Amino acid sequence: MRTSGILMHITSLPSPHGVGTMGAAARDFVDFLQAAGQTWWQLLPICPTSFGDSPYQTFSTFAGNPYLIDLDDLRDEGLLEREEYEGLCWGADPLRVDYGLLYRQRYPILRRACKRLLAAPAPGYAAFCEENAFWLEDYAFFMALKEAHGGAPWQDWEAPQRNRDPETLERVHRGLGADIDFWKAVQYLFFRQWRALKDYANARGVGIIGDLPIYVSGDSVDVWAHPEQFQLDENLLPTEVAGCPPDGFSAGGQLWGNPLFDWDFMEHDGYSWWKRRIAYQCEIYDVLRIDHFRGFDSYYAIPYGAKDARNGRWRQGPGMKLFRAVEAAVGRKHIIAEDLGFLTPSVHALREDSGYPGMKVLEFAFDSRDGSGSVYLPHNYPHNCVVYIGTHDNDTALGWLETAPADGVAYAKEYLRLSETEGLHWGMMRAIWASVADTAIVQMQDVLGLGTEARMNVPSTVGNNWKWRAGPGFAAPSLAGRLRHEMEIYSRLN
Repeated sequence: MRTSGILMHITSLPSPHGVGTMGAAARDFVDFLQAAGQTWWQLLPICPTSFGDSPYQTFSTFAGNPYLIDLDDLRDEGLLEREEYEGLCWGADPLRVDYGLLYRQRYPILRRACKRLLAAPAPGYAAFCEENAFWLEDYAFFMALKEAHGGAPWQDWEAPQRNRDPETLERVHRGLGADIDFWKAVQYLFFRQWRALKDYANARGVGIIGDLPIYVSGDSVDVWAHPEQFQLDENLLPTEVAGCPPDGFSAGGQLWGNPLFDWDFMEHDGYSWWKRRIAYQCEIYDVLRIDHFRGFDSYYAIPYGAKDARNGRWRQGPGMKLFRAVEAAVGRKHIIAEDLGFLTPSVHALREDSGYPGMKVLEFAFDSRDGSGSVYLPHNYPHNCVVYIGTHDNDTALGWLETAPADGVAYAKEYLRLSETEGLHWGMMRAIWASVADTAIVQMQDVLGLGTEARMNVPSTVGNNWKWRAGPGFAAPSLAGRLRHEMEIYSRLN
């Protein structure tokens, strides 16, 4: 079946409270997707963000981001009073997220809501805590400890807490009971709203494509609670860290800094951590995109403490052993393999052996900085792939046309028959909708015809990413009508 969808993170939705949430604006966007004939709403990771506000650097691979909890919905449930959050300044620019302000203002408000929730727990609260105890107990304790340490990373905590000394943890746990209960309650509120939003979307024929980062943050409960799963030294510091080698876009490569997995231990353990992780994510989403899929074939390891990624080396990953083990345990799931970056024959073989659809990026077809253009030209696409103009890591269509090498832009305009009359961005979207790819996904920024100012992320930079937001009224009925007409032309209506 030929389908299409839109990539737009929840944080980018409009709201009067500083950031997009899972409330009315999200439901309105689902209605827009339905009217526009779209089958999919693709999101970035919905986990709690940490340093740099990146959804790919989170405190937990299982938890939900408290910023996404809608305050108006909490008010409707009797957990907040309007005056407790209305009238506050949520930032000077309604089209940009101010994460520092969110951090300072959201949590006091959520504490009020959670205090009321815990005073008279909802019928499902105890069941939620029990069903999610395998991650929730450690997460809530971790966040309470982090707060008690002024937000310091767990590597800087006192040795008994850093090393999880049982007697110390038992004593500290007793003293932090109220804070631990708060963090559990926040997650209950998050996932209650998440389930309601997903049910709303599914009832209208819209599926959710979620995103699973391959790595976890070093300052996360995942590493603190399960250090044996990672390549750490006797001081619990990474021996090497994750990243990507230099390429045409970055002379120093990309230094992500995540700890690497101890694949030998994971294999000996039967990949239990991965089985639980993927099973859980596939319950949350309808389809799961696994980021940096090529890292399962071989991964780039950079010496810990290096200033850039130049001196890394490639090391062998688990390959199909991991995916066979996962499928045997949890069944066949709907997964997209993000097979971008430096690709080798073995990476292609892994993707083919898995059977997962890979990804194609139209901008790469014409950009000499990528160096692998021909495989991204639409006439070379296989059916079993998901095609994009660009992802959250790339410039918007119009931004790319302004900043890419001139010869590539000229080739794109000729190959795609782009014209100002149609709209250059509409011509690029038309190209992927018309392709044989089973699924075509466009960024909302491209539907709106926005430039570089609306780019979501520039890899290897911090301070200006993940902030873009749409303005009120962005999802106009006329826009939905034009999209639906294109879906009819290219047989992508569900």
